[in-house]
Amino acid sequence: MGGFNLSALAVRQRAVTLYFLLVAAVTGVWAFVDLGRAEDPAFTVKVMVVQASWPGATAEEMQDQVADKLERRIMEVAWLDRVETTTRPGQAILKVAFAEDTPSEAVDDLFYQVRKRAGDEAVNLPEGVRGPFFDDDFSDVYFSLYAIKSPDLPLRQLTREAEEIRGHLRRVEGVKKVDLIGEREQQIFVEFDHDRLATLGLSAAQFRDALAADNAVVPGGLIETAGPRIHLRPRADLASLDAIRDTAVATEAGRLVRVGDVADVRRGHAEPPAFIARSDGEEAVLLGVVMEAGFNGLDLAEELDAFEAEQRNHLAAGVAMEQVSNQANAIRLAVNEFELKFLVAVVVITLVGFVALGLRAGLVVALAVPLTLGITFLIMQLTGRNLDRITLGALILSLGLLVDDAIIAIEMMLVKLEEGFDRVAAAAQAWNITAGPMLAGTLVTAAGFIPIGFAESRVGEYAGNIFWILAFTLLTSWVVAVVFTPYLGVKLLPKIEPHPGGADELYDTPTYQRLRRLVTWCVDHRLVVGGLTTLLMVAAILGMRFGVEQQFFPTSDRPELQVDVQLPQGSSIGATREVANRVEEYLRQAEESEHVATYIGRGSPRFFLALDPELPDPAFAKLIVRTHGKEARQRLREKVQARIAAGDFSEARVRAHPLLYGPPVPWPVTFRVMGPDVDELRGIAEQVRQRIADHPNTAQAHAEWGERVSALRLTWDRQRLRLLGLTPQAVAQQVQAATDGVRAAEIREDIRTVDLVTRADPASRPDLDSLGSLVIETGTGQRLPLEQVAELEVIQEEPVLKRRNRTPVMEVNAEIRGDVQPPDVTAEIDPTLDPIRAELPRGYRVEVGGAVEESGKARASIAGMLPVMVGVMVTIIMLSMRSFPGTIMTLLTAPLGLIGAVAGLLLADRPFGFVAMLGLIGLAGILMRNTLILAGQIQANQGAGMDDYTAVIEATLRRARPVVLTALAAVLAFLPLTTSTFWGPLAVVLIGGVTVGTALTLLFLPALYALWFRVHPPAGA
Repeated sequence: MGGFNLSALAVRQRAVTLYFLLVAAVTGVWAFVDLGRAEDPAFTVKVMVVQASWPGATAEEMQDQVADKLERRIMEVAWLDRVETTTRPGQAILKVAFAEDTPSEAVDDLFYQVRKRAGDEAVNLPEGVRGPFFDDDFSDVYFSLYAIKSPDLPLRQLTREAEEIRGHLRRVEGVKKVDLIGEREQQIFVEFDHDRLATLGLSAAQFRDALAADNAVVPGGLIETAGPRIHLRPRADLASLDAIRDTAVATEAGRLVRVGDVADVRRGHAEPPAFIARSDGEEAVLLGVVMEAGFNGLDLAEELDAFEAEQRNHLAAGVAMEQVSNQANAIRLAVNEFELKFLVAVVVITLVGFVALGLRAGLVVALAVPLTLGITFLIMQLTGRNLDRITLGALILSLGLLVDDAIIAIEMMLVKLEEGFDRVAAAAQAWNITAGPMLAGTLVTAAGFIPIGFAESRVGEYAGNIFWILAFTLLTSWVVAVVFTPYLGVKLLPKIEPHPGGADELYDTPTYQRLRRLVTWCVDHRLVVGGLTTLLMVAAILGMRFGVEQQFFPTSDRPELQVDVQLPQGSSIGATREVANRVEEYLRQAEESEHVATYIGRGSPRFFLALDPELPDPAFAKLIVRTHGKEARQRLREKVQARIAAGDFSEARVRAHPLLYGPPVPWPVTFRVMGPDVDELRGIAEQVRQRIADHPNTAQAHAEWGERVSALRLTWDRQRLRLLGLTPQAVAQQVQAATDGVRAAEIREDIRTVDLVTRADPASRPDLDSLGSLVIETGTGQRLPLEQVAELEVIQEEPVLKRRNRTPVMEVNAEIRGDVQPPDVTAEIDPTLDPIRAELPRGYRVEVGGAVEESGKARASIAGMLPVMVGVMVTIIMLSMRSFPGTIMTLLTAPLGLIGAVAGLLLADRPFGFVAMLGLIGLAGILMRNTLILAGQIQANQGAGMDDYTAVIEATLRRARPVVLTALAAVLAFLPLTTSTFWGPLAVVLIGGVTVGTALTLLFLPALYALWFRVHPPAGA
């Protein structure tokens, strides 16, 4: 860079430079301490849930009469991706998902539009439908979950205790909200003795009417006086069990009969329960704490620990408060990992600098690391970014890259001092020769991550800060290299005596002579070197295609193990609870287990961003086992799998699996069968299931649903009913009252309402065999068995129906067996389904789902930004090279990082996934950066009077030391990262790529330059 010289200005105005250096250090420390801490970055889950119920309706009726109408209106909303609908008898659940490129700021308005359209459609739903109801807090991630439990207190009182604790928790600094989870619906049961009623000539309906009348809130009017207005308040309140027992009905003989005379009145909970939460074998109520955005998670953990310690002193006797999950542990682990990697990187860089450059020069390079990170922390603070999994990973990644500029700058100063320049002039020369190429290389490296930073997808939103943090860090490292490094060099470098022979003598040592001969050979045999490099590139492509396993996102290193229990669709929640309790008991006895949380009737609360809670299903249970660590988690998983293989828990499909990073993927292998007819879908899905099961690396291949269950249909004798003065509705109500009960009133208690349910006592309740003999009463008091007014017929019906955008869908899923990756297994299975696809009736299709589908979406969103990335890179390179041949040559070096990356992945036996792809992008930037800096040195040599041939060779020699040093520092800095579950593949790619890239920079690049620009030895050489 000619003209203005920032490095010279920095060393001339030393007081100002020192001031800004101290400001950078102090504010950097403050920003690091004050930055928010979180496990994962802020992320908008663009999903909401819509529910409706219609007691008595079949799954088909719920789909056709309720869900279909709601689907039609919801699908009018902009940005909609899909509506996944699940209907069960009496229940419809619509999971509304918006497109991945939906702007985050538009999501709240879109949720409102769903509410508005579905709410408007409510008037067109059949009579008796309740809802629709909406849940747009589906994306809440619980920072901490607490179980409130007691072996002695009933669940009703336990809920009150939880409510009180909830109120106190809301006042803790950093808490956004607290949710009550696992509360069971309270009910008051009035269970009639029907024999006693018959003796008295009374019916349960008469008592229901009396209870409803005594509990009704009705106006009594008002009286205007000369003073105040007096309201008349008729007291109508069944606030206690005694008040309910005292409610009376008169017999025909004029005798009053109290409810308590003919029924047992008691408190209880809705039966069967819709959801059950357990903590270490005890039924519990959970409190889910959501952290305020941007708050420091470690600070919140301290606040919660202090609150928990204080609250235990005020709990009721026998009540325990137990922490079920805690994000702070993961945050603490990630921050500690960063601090350790930071220290290792600083030590490594310092040692490399000491050995290669000397004590003081090495110290100058080492100081560049904390200065760069300090300024980066300040920028993060000012732009509202936290320390989380992504930003910490980007910072760790940057540790291996940010010293390049400092090493280049200080090494150039050393060379110029050895050539006889004074310190200020040496700093100025470093700016003139390297500042421009370094800036271009920095911008090119940062531009390589543009597709990640601006990808319009869930992955882009999740990992987008990688681009911003690397851009902040790399640009800051350039500023440090051209401002603070020259200043520190002037202050700290020792007095260096110039070499008598000048620059020529510097590069005439035996080591440089051997390197000169090697580089000269490569330049002279440029076609051979180019051909060998091309062969290596082809081998790398083949190795990536056939040798390296493919992966979407890696498995989490969190200690939790998920154990899913799925009974056949239509199973009762009681049957599910029985199996879940047995699985729970086994897990609690395992030595690897610290804590077991059990959720029956639906999935667990979202305590981890990538966890997608399962929707309500009475046949499903999930157990979350907190183990002693990653290794213990794997051992326990193997034990559970062995028990499953041995036939334990055979009445259910039990699956043990860890948490995964990245977008939620329920099963590793998924194929989606879609078409209009459910029976046809069932047959196609079975064929697909069989093909998946035939693969040697799959296990538990199954269709998501498709089983049919028995139901008892009552067909009314309408003529006889009319003769008896009955209606089908009246008889159905009597049947319901004799079985699970009929809601008679709504009791008001404090801030809650409790349903009052009337039903037969256990002795009077019919079973399947005696249902036909159930006594039905007419309006005149006549009694006759149910079978005289209805025909009872056993039928088969669908316990569940699923649709995707109003098309029936049946997913066929499978687990992975062996040390293989889901994308590889899916890719092997997919072609075997082509014969099935070829014979599909019109309107049916089989699609790939699961990890492969999500990975495809992520790659497509990234690919959409590649033209922008290429455009920015070409522009930067063109401005630096100022020639089309030079620009094209630089771009040709970008993919060469694949050679070392594939070698590293194969040697380390690591898969290639999204994280490794980030490393490959970074490698492309590093190689193009090296090309730009080498080209800049060649141009400087040509400007100094060297012929083209000599300029290429000597430029390579002059770049050799900084290239080797930066590569060595990067490789050693990345080595500790190879043990990371999430960032390990990226580190392996960078280590392999940087190692091979160093050889390519020193040997292939001069040969390529000579070949590209037709450089030949001067005549007579």
